[in-house]
Amino acid sequence: MFSLQNKKAVVTGGGSGIGKAISVLFAKQGAEVHIIELTEESAKTAVEEIQAIGGKVFSHACNVANQEEVLATFEKIGNINILINNAGIAHVGKVDTTPAAVFDRVMDVNVKGVYNCLFAAIPQLRLSNGGVIINMASIAAWVGIPDRFAYSTAKGAVMAMTLSVAKDYIKENIRCNSISPARVHTPFVDGFISKNYAGKEEEMFEKLSQSQPIGRMGKPDEIAALALYLCSDEAGFITGSDYPIDGGFIKLNN
Repeated sequence: MFSLQNKKAVVTGGGSGIGKAISVLFAKQGAEVHIIELTEESAKTAVEEIQAIGGKVFSHACNVANQEEVLATFEKIGNINILINNAGIAHVGKVDTTPAAVFDRVMDVNVKGVYNCLFAAIPQLRLSNGGVIINMASIAAWVGIPDRFAYSTAKGAVMAMTLSVAKDYIKENIRCNSISPARVHTPFVDGFISKNYAGKEEEMFEKLSQSQPIGRMGKPDEIAALALYLCSDEAGFITGSDYPIDGGFIKLNN
């Protein structure tokens, strides 16, 4: 079950964190994986890990916020079966503490970047007679998260784009869903804690872990497993849906 043999998958931001976990798992399941990162160096660890298990992997340096670069990269990759729109950046701030330049940067990567990859991928999916798109949304699109104004705005847009694409291309055998994680333990989280809570790392890690009712953060491999199912033939009846994977955050935090 959940084989991706003879499938070609593109994973944006596939060099670290959730994206890396998806890239490695998809390669294990037989997919030819194309990792898009800002630099090829950023994809190096993931590429080496996949090569070590005998997987087929390629890396591409590309700024997802630049449509010309995205189009050229997808033309180079050619026909695909799977697109994982995972690349994104975060920002801590309320509306009155979010400068316009920062807001624009978050929109450029998290919204325009998703749009650019969708724009470039649809023709390549058509060449494969359809396929699957997964957009990485967030629980921030569902509930109010303190100090995440720009990020929440962007992820709300990602969820809306998911529904629009699912509706528009359903007759072309293109499925589109989104995944909404709560806090996942990645190197980004460790860096965020060390930067903003120096000397209180353990205390803050525990506090952030307990914000999920299940009592811990998610693991990148758990997000990857959900992405694998949604991209597999076994999920062929699923489109136009968002999947919270949140340790009970949305429904049980009261």
